[in-house]
Amino acid sequence: MDCHICKHLKQVLEFRTGEYFSARSSAFYLVSTKLAARKNVDMERARNDWEEHQLVCPHAAAIRQAETDNVAA
Repeated sequence: MDCHICKHLKQVLEFRTGEYFSARSSAFYLVSTKLAARKNVDMERARNDWEEHQLVCPHAAAIRQAETDNVAA
């Protein structure tokens, strides 16, 4: 990925995913699932932001095109 926005959004997604799994595995999760649910929402928002950017990013489009060309060949 050459796009700095793609890189940033992917890093945010990875961070939010880590936070969510950390919240799910904590002892606090046994008492209240509210924190884990909030982290899950944050993770899904980050995933949506990244995926939406992938649809309009010219760098991502070039990668998709190259992958399509390789599969067709």
